[in-house]
Amino acid sequence: MLTLEEKKEIEALLENYPDRQSAGIDALLIVQRLRGWISDETLGELAQFLEMTPAQLDSVATFYNLIFRRPVGRHVIFLCDSASCWVMGYESILDHLKKRLGIGFGETTADGRFTLLPHVCLGACDKAPAMMIDQDLHVELNPEKIDLILSDYP
Repeated sequence: MLTLEEKKEIEALLENYPDRQSAGIDALLIVQRLRGWISDETLGELAQFLEMTPAQLDSVATFYNLIFRRPVGRHVIFLCDSASCWVMGYESILDHLKKRLGIGFGETTADGRFTLLPHVCLGACDKAPAMMIDQDLHVELNPEKIDLILSDYP
């Protein structure tokens, strides 16, 4: 069930939209920020609140790659796989992350700390290779720098 806090925040958001359905992405992001991910049950409740069918809202959620439809770690790592990052060492960065974390793309570490996901472009081509952890952009990566960065995320 949507919490009172979630409903209040979404209701305030609705003032900026012509209809309830238009707020789908932002409403999903609000709930995800508070819960970590969007379960099927949560999606159904939110769809009803927004006067949509669950299928309509799910099509929005699955299209937008920053909506998580299954549990993720406390920190989500988005590794940029753009052409610039590929040229500047993407494969060695990916290999290092896989070895260091013991996971591949779409997986979460056993301790629930990190989830690793690919990302089409982080917009940091001039400082490739790049990754984003949560909302923090990290650029000009190498294995040593990655190890230091990861230690900042408990």
